[in-house]
Amino acid sequence: MGYYDDHEQGRYREQRGKRGGVFLAGLAGAIIGAILVIFAIPTLDRQGILPYKLASDQNQTTGTSNTAGNQKTVVEKVSYDVNTNTTKAVEKTGQAVVGINNIQSTSFWSDNGDSSEEAAGTGSGVIYKKAGNKAYVVTNHHVVEGATSLEVSLDDGTKLPAKLLGSDIWTDLAVLEIDASKIKTIAEFGNSDSLKMGEPVIAIGNPLGATFSGSVTQGIISGLKRTIPVDINQDGVVDWQSEVLQTDAAINPGNSGGALINMAGQVIGINSMKISQEAVEGIGLSIPINSAIPIIDDLEKYGAVKRPYMGVDLKSVSEIPAYYQAEALKLPRDVNYGVALRQVVPNSPASHAGLHELDVIVEMDGEKINDVIDLRKHLYQKKKVGDKLKVKYYRDGKLKETTLTLTGEKLE
Repeated sequence: MGYYDDHEQGRYREQRGKRGGVFLAGLAGAIIGAILVIFAIPTLDRQGILPYKLASDQNQTTGTSNTAGNQKTVVEKVSYDVNTNTTKAVEKTGQAVVGINNIQSTSFWSDNGDSSEEAAGTGSGVIYKKAGNKAYVVTNHHVVEGATSLEVSLDDGTKLPAKLLGSDIWTDLAVLEIDASKIKTIAEFGNSDSLKMGEPVIAIGNPLGATFSGSVTQGIISGLKRTIPVDINQDGVVDWQSEVLQTDAAINPGNSGGALINMAGQVIGINSMKISQEAVEGIGLSIPINSAIPIIDDLEKYGAVKRPYMGVDLKSVSEIPAYYQAEALKLPRDVNYGVALRQVVPNSPASHAGLHELDVIVEMDGEKINDVIDLRKHLYQKKKVGDKLKVKYYRDGKLKETTLTLTGEKLE
């Protein structure tokens, strides 16, 4: 019996010892686990609020705002560094687009005959070349027309006096010369012949003057090889058909002479005009750079465009009443087209070739000539100074032919 009691008491003591060991081991594990949890959880601020971040790969600026109950919420503001084809193109060419002030003398009726100069208009221009201490700017003829002096405004506000090297009313282009010491960016010419319908383009210029200088608008090429009638001498008769690009990029007064660029930042047009009728929206027009380059070169080198010269005063047959077509020009009844010569300049190429007043030119180099515009296009776009020109014409109802040797004295 006593053995049984001693045996049972021993077993009790053994089991109690085992339970105590398990308890101590569990307590130690709990303490270690609590320590790990404390280090694993982000530290609370003094009010027990966890800070948070806005997910972003961009640069961040941290700010703190107080909320009700003296709690703090840490908010991070995100700034984006946007880089697109558009921004890259503008960054490449934007500083090469300048403002142009047309300054004209103004006289006042006064006893001492005082006069002053003031800006008569503003436009835009493109710096396309830098050579030595000179830089060259292309703009529109109508931007510089009538100026007594010209001033170029750079993108940083610097104003430089400009010298007009030459201007061409037919293509509405002009070239200026300025001091190159402060010029940092030169525009690169692209290829306007490779443009596609719907291709994105960007217009850069100074709409409405200095207030909106360096404005950038974007659109697409809406039309290629558009022809726009131009009345050069404002007599109500169309003298020329300008070939232009059409774009829906916003072009406003003051944009004239600015750049139309492609997504590579290359100049593919010189902005010239827009159709501004009340019912019309989004029709801007730009001179293709491939057509402008030879004009720019001539204006820079010679101060004028070297075009072939015939030495005649012209009138389209279609503008002459039928009575005079028959009685004065003596044209056959089936001939109601061509160009009548109202005057032939003495000692001119036309005079040397035997052409007379009232002769009617109907063909040049085998190409039918319908009117004055056809004649000028053939002469200015297909011929050069010194070229031979074969002409078919009517005189006294008879078809004749002659050949001219073209000179380069002045425009028809």
